[in-house]
Amino acid sequence: MAAVQPVLEVDALTLAFGGVKALTDVRFSVQPGSITAVIGPNGAGKTSLFNTISGFYKPTAGRVKFKGEDITRLPAPQRARLGLARSFQNIALFRGMTVLDNIKLGRHAHLKTGVLGGLFYAGKARKEEAELRADIEHRIIDFLEIDHIRHAPVAALPYGLQKRVEMARALAMQPQVLMLDEPVAGMNREETEDMARFILDVRREWGITVLMVEHDMGMVMDLSDHVVVLNFGQVIAQGVPAHVQADPEVVRAYLGAGDVGELRRKLRGAPQTTAEVA
Repeated sequence: MAAVQPVLEVDALTLAFGGVKALTDVRFSVQPGSITAVIGPNGAGKTSLFNTISGFYKPTAGRVKFKGEDITRLPAPQRARLGLARSFQNIALFRGMTVLDNIKLGRHAHLKTGVLGGLFYAGKARKEEAELRADIEHRIIDFLEIDHIRHAPVAALPYGLQKRVEMARALAMQPQVLMLDEPVAGMNREETEDMARFILDVRREWGITVLMVEHDMGMVMDLSDHVVVLNFGQVIAQGVPAHVQADPEVVRAYLGAGDVGELRRKLRGAPQTTAEVA
């Protein structure tokens, strides 16, 4: 049986800012239809990796391949048109615009109407706009359960709903790989559970591959098929969640000690004992 080609491959990726290396020889692949998580302590290089994969940073060395094609030198908009969409750690929505208008911006990379057609809003442009709106309203807004806020300005929304709108905008880009940078950062338990459900449903119902950076270790271990661990810009472990959480190098990276039991409690999101709090 022939091996399945990875949808995304990171090959010997190195990124340096002056004399400081943010990433060194990072290698891993993402299988189609999977949920892959990138984890690591603060400053490990996770967001730098995301920025390099999505085209915001140019690597010093190495390659990024999408469906077998080398996209290392392609600018971010071209990567988006190919099927790479992402959200951001710090919300990057247009706060003065409505939820619907923010989401519609995500589809602009795929619009076919020329400048003149758009200028006069005639024929093709009107039809394309109607199809775009229908798809967003009937699929994405309903899917993420944000129908009640579609006409609200983003600035008026609580943080958890803003994160959901940002995911909706990324989905409007019709991605094959959805890159989520800390999708549940700052959320309460109920919001986190909702987002975890949406991530699973995106994979199950829409067949979208998910690559995420996340600090909520309980969610990472519950959702992920494959986990990549970074420390000081290098991959120190990767594999299925059970393998990664028992790896001594991962333990040392997170705790500076070899107490696997303590790490497992942290990864599972278990509450601390009285002795640990003391």
